[in-house]
Amino acid sequence: MYTMNIDTLNGTDRDIQQENWRSRRMVLAKEKVGFSLHETTLYTGTTNEFWYANHVEAVYCVGGKGTLTDLETGEKYAITDGFLYMLDGQEKHRVEVEEEIRVVCVFNPPVTGREVHDENGVYPLIIEDETA
Repeated sequence: MYTMNIDTLNGTDRDIQQENWRSRRMVLAKEKVGFSLHETTLYTGTTNEFWYANHVEAVYCVGGKGTLTDLETGEKYAITDGFLYMLDGQEKHRVEVEEEIRVVCVFNPPVTGREVHDENGVYPLIIEDETA
């Protein structure tokens, strides 16, 4: 059994803080369960563009308010508590934050925690060393 309290991640290499958002990675590829799980906070007043070209991501909002835009179709969706979206076609998307948004995200394949968004907002596909 694997257990964790998210506050134990504060200030560690699993606590990724950027100008517009913070992501605490609770489950990573090294746990070898086939997915990764993150709690991410997107800060009020920010606009964030992402494109997970190498991953499927499901995002469940547990607080806040904003707008999700599918950059391929132009379709817009209201993000509020209880809203879920899944990027199963690796859609380029934008999240505009009206009130700080807190989401729980699941990635497949799992991220390792070493990924950094490139100039297109893409995480590279990094495969965890099976011998580690």
